[in-house]
Amino acid sequence: MFKKHEIYKTDKYNMLTVEVQGKTLIVREISDQWGEDCHTFVSRPEMLHWAENRFRPSDFVGKEDELAAIMAAFKEV
Repeated sequence: MFKKHEIYKTDKYNMLTVEVQGKTLIVREISDQWGEDCHTFVSRPEMLHWAENRFRPSDFVGKEDELAAIMAAFKEV
């Protein structure tokens, strides 16, 4: 059985989850704009590197708490 982590969920169309399948990490990003995007990583550092590039501080000006919560959730995976 896979372990699933919810990084964030604003509604049923905007969410991001991480599934842990052995050593493989599968990030599923669902948005109302782009549909479902799936990323597969073979290590936690690789996933965290992607997350740091995907969620840039410049995109969260005034919403730093939201960015901190997303990055904290990734680090808990």
